[in-house]
Amino acid sequence: MQQPDLAALAARQLAAWPLARDNYEALHAVRTRRFTVDGCELRLQFNPARIRSTAARVDARSVGERPCFLCPDHLPAEQMRTPWGDGYLLLLNPYPIFPTHFTLPALAHTPQTLAGHTLDFIRTTRALEGFTVFYNGPRCGASAPDHLHFQAGNRGFLPLENEVTVRTRRTIIPADTHGNTLYTLPGYLRPLLVLRSANETWTDEHLQRIIALLPTPPGETEPRLNLLGWYDTSKWTLCLFPRTEHRPRRFYAEGTGQLLLSPASVDLAGVFITPREEDFLRITPHDLRDTLREVTPSPDEMERIIRLLEE
Repeated sequence: MQQPDLAALAARQLAAWPLARDNYEALHAVRTRRFTVDGCELRLQFNPARIRSTAARVDARSVGERPCFLCPDHLPAEQMRTPWGDGYLLLLNPYPIFPTHFTLPALAHTPQTLAGHTLDFIRTTRALEGFTVFYNGPRCGASAPDHLHFQAGNRGFLPLENEVTVRTRRTIIPADTHGNTLYTLPGYLRPLLVLRSANETWTDEHLQRIIALLPTPPGETEPRLNLLGWYDTSKWTLCLFPRTEHRPRRFYAEGTGQLLLSPASVDLAGVFITPREEDFLRITPHDLRDTLREVTPSPDEMERIIRLLEE
């Protein structure tokens, strides 16, 4: 899979699409707050344009009643469509979080699931060197749970990228002679599994094994999870976050009790997106810790997952 000139593609798109250009220019003035919580860096980004995603109605009825905004026939006329891989498009996301933010939807209208598409994710991660690629499960932050898609943003933006290399590790699969390994980070604020490998087949087999061992909630089609990955120094790093809940309780509260936080891959990687100013100003480290605890496995639940992987 050959990488196109991404900078040139983005520049051409911004020159031709005022909506996207305005939203990317607005990122230069975006407001942020920084916290250290349990030894982890967390940032808040006040990004009003992301209200469409954060507050998206993703119940079956709401999804069924709206046109799919990732299908080629429904894309904005101004949006340039670059063919990608086997059956995908590469699109500049007009509502960015990153300085350069791409969405990679499947050409066919097929549900958001990793089943049968793990290798697509892995190969995209390698081809988009310099970017972190991520997947939000259908009940884990995907605003289009009815249409398979990945996203990608600039490397170096997410605190996770550094933390997985410097924090103490607990090895689950010891490194073999090629350096292929699976580990977790004890005491990390949000439980995760990290695959590090130079071998595409090994990476795909072990990613599929992890997914197969995670519980799938009744009535859903895959385990709840978020997945991020990048490729550097001739190796993949994949970070998988098991999930328990779609959204925290305070998302559904009314009045001043509501916090409009809907954690997805970027949030779990350390950058929380807040589309409302009142939330951006009043969120505390305690709020962020509670939000993460509500939507990720407890220590006991995570230990059960790790023990299955060690067998």
